[in-house]
Amino acid sequence: MSYFSSLKRNDIFTNMKKEKLDLLVIGGGITGAGIALDAATRGLKVAVVEMQDFAAGTSSRSTKLVHGGLRYLKQLEIKLVAEVGKERAIVYENGPHVTTPEWMMLPFHQGGTFGPFTTNIGLKVYDVLAGVKKSERRKMLSPEEALQKEPLIKRDNLKGAGFYVEYKTDDARLTIEVMKKAVEKGAIAVNYAKADEFLYDDSRKLKGAVIKDQITGEKHDIFAKKIVNAAGPWVDELRDIDGSKKGKHLLLSKGVHLVFPKERFPLRQAIYFDSPDGRMVFAIPRENKTYVGTTDTFYEGDIAHPTVTTEDRDYLLNAINYMFPTVNIAAEDVESSWAGLRPLISEEGKKPGEISRKDEIFISDSGLISIAGGKLTGYRKMAEAAVDTVVKQLKEEEGILYSSSDTVHLPISGGDVGGSNGFPLFKKEKISQGIALGLSAETAESLVQKYGSNIDTIFTIYRERKTEAAAENIDAIVFAQLIYGMEHELVYKPADFFIRRTGALFFHIQWVHQHKDAVIRYMAKTLNWTDEQKQAYTEELNQLLHEAVTPLPNE
Repeated sequence: MSYFSSLKRNDIFTNMKKEKLDLLVIGGGITGAGIALDAATRGLKVAVVEMQDFAAGTSSRSTKLVHGGLRYLKQLEIKLVAEVGKERAIVYENGPHVTTPEWMMLPFHQGGTFGPFTTNIGLKVYDVLAGVKKSERRKMLSPEEALQKEPLIKRDNLKGAGFYVEYKTDDARLTIEVMKKAVEKGAIAVNYAKADEFLYDDSRKLKGAVIKDQITGEKHDIFAKKIVNAAGPWVDELRDIDGSKKGKHLLLSKGVHLVFPKERFPLRQAIYFDSPDGRMVFAIPRENKTYVGTTDTFYEGDIAHPTVTTEDRDYLLNAINYMFPTVNIAAEDVESSWAGLRPLISEEGKKPGEISRKDEIFISDSGLISIAGGKLTGYRKMAEAAVDTVVKQLKEEEGILYSSSDTVHLPISGGDVGGSNGFPLFKKEKISQGIALGLSAETAESLVQKYGSNIDTIFTIYRERKTEAAAENIDAIVFAQLIYGMEHELVYKPADFFIRRTGALFFHIQWVHQHKDAVIRYMAKTLNWTDEQKQAYTEELNQLLHEAVTPLPNE
């Protein structure tokens, strides 16, 4: 039986050791999750280990858009635009609860990067390449129409705007839903499990890895026919351990986002705009906030802990005040922030924004298969390519035939809602059920949007364990999400719950302050933390809360 509960961590490791694995995936971001799902659906015995929490790296720190790569059209990466444009529609259909269409406005001003003619042609080509459906094809707006949609944009020398559809997502929840689906299909997955070293046979071919449980310190020898290194920014570190880091290598680019309260930055319409230095920036309304990003600078610091600096913050504040001059945003208006790393494949002499986001696969002499580069949007195709490599090798070595990838129409966990067409009715029915349980319409809608077809489990916990929640002095809705997180989403630390499973530290930071003490008390008791663990995990969350609002000095 496959478990995805923090109460069953020992059982997960036992299963991993007991199972004759075809594939061990190192890395539990969106790429690793996608590979696990693709492999499991083809009948491979697959396990995933993640040294932090799932999605704790790049996959919870993106711009939170499943976007079609309009800017790659500018770089003439036609094939990439076509592929990611089609993929975003697939990501949406398979999980409409975590991905939703968002109309984006691209204003153009005299002397800006985009003009009316080039924008019109560009968006038209984009519609064709990306196979955009009729209802979502681009429109061109006059200056008056653009200001009507968003009065805050700069009026001086405004020439009009392009209007097209992007898709916004919760990147960490998308990752966890893909991983849960993989587990449902038979994959074994565990977080806080670090690949410390590799195991080789007599001919120096990989046969497994030593996995260290980061919670207990215990080490486990995990054997598998094939190993895929999908460690994102850490890909080169694993290639180093294997002694195979040669040729191309990763360059890390840091991207920073700032979050503002709606009252202070009352943006109505998502905007993709020129910053003063010509770099394109997003400003997006979300959950009664407005968030803005991103920067794009080479990074050489602590991979596990990229932070926002005053220089990053001031760059974005300057960009906001340039495009939205009447808002007068200042440093004290920042409610929260996050910094993430994009692993790019090195291209000498290019700036981060000019380097291709294409993914590549490297195979070492020992057999380590590493996948790097790529975008959130293209995770399913990256997974398909990685598993194609694995099954081709297994066919050559053992004569085993596996089917081709079959995830194109496979709903992820929470996605059994009848696709994008069926979701509105599903949502309406579930909101009514939530209201009948005593929830407000707003709360019910938020929960249904977050958990999709898994909402019934949340409602059941809410209904049946209200008394327990009251006895623990935890809000019953918070309690239902926490129990679900620990028992069904491998939540082990407070940061897992408040950042990756709920996104609250980014978009509802006061909610975190309000509930963290009660949540930590309950988690400590339920998961049998030692006093040292409780202190360490509490300090970790407090540090992250502090860094979200207080940028560090420049690097």
